[in-house]
Amino acid sequence: MYRFLLTPRWWGINVFVLLAIPFCIYMGSWQLGRFEDRVESHEGAREQAESGDREAAEPLDSLLPVTKATSGRQATAGGRYDEQFLVPDRDLDGRTGTYVMTLLRTDSGRALPVVRGWLPGSPDPASVPAPPAGEVTVTGALQASETPGSNGVSTRGGLPEGQTGAISAASLVNLVPYDVYDAWITLNHGDSGMTAVPARAPSGTGLDLKAFQNLGYTAEWFAFVGFVIFMWFRLLRRELEFARDAELGLLPDGDDPGLLPDGDDGGREGRDQAPDPAEEPERERPSPSGV
Repeated sequence: MYRFLLTPRWWGINVFVLLAIPFCIYMGSWQLGRFEDRVESHEGAREQAESGDREAAEPLDSLLPVTKATSGRQATAGGRYDEQFLVPDRDLDGRTGTYVMTLLRTDSGRALPVVRGWLPGSPDPASVPAPPAGEVTVTGALQASETPGSNGVSTRGGLPEGQTGAISAASLVNLVPYDVYDAWITLNHGDSGMTAVPARAPSGTGLDLKAFQNLGYTAEWFAFVGFVIFMWFRLLRRELEFARDAELGLLPDGDDPGLLPDGDDGGREGRDQAPDPAEEPERERPSPSGV
């Protein structure tokens, strides 16, 4: 009854199933690993942000370039404050306000963006606290350059003079005549009475939409495994039912013989063939005389 499993069609089905199941399991495990990595990096970034202000500050250049491992670490740099910019549309504690960002000209000649604090609403540039004069040493959490459209960074353009939408070297390169570090720091304590801006976790480490997409893809791949197994058993059961019906001669005319085992025509042999005239019994012919 199970001879049909040796037919070429079932060889192809069985090979497909044997390849599809481990592939789906591998892809599901890979997506689950991606989700677990994001959870671990999220926890690590949170712990680093909480303990960052208790760590000893290190020189800025020793922490560059900014990576997931160095983001949020305490950095220190010295120099003189130069130009100041406002970064609007920044939320803090459920309120919308403005970052006050000042460029620190370091001894290397490059400038380091320093977020000195946050002010609520849209403050008048003339009322924003001026930066300290002379040589200063700043200490704060190191942050990677921002990308418009991520982590709440506004993509709005056409800002007034003295404002910028993102804190990054790319957005400042056309606003100042000197090089800017591809990084910035936020002071641990707000300058001149402003509210300090907390450090953010680096991009790609939070439990965001991408993380839950990985979890959803995990469920889909494992669901595919169940679907493949279900379809294989359904086809097997269908073939067995055809084989039993063929043995009992219950297949109606018109059933596809290709679904039956090789050499089994469902008992229709002889029923669908015309009788051979040579095998018919000879009939008595009427006498010409009618006797």
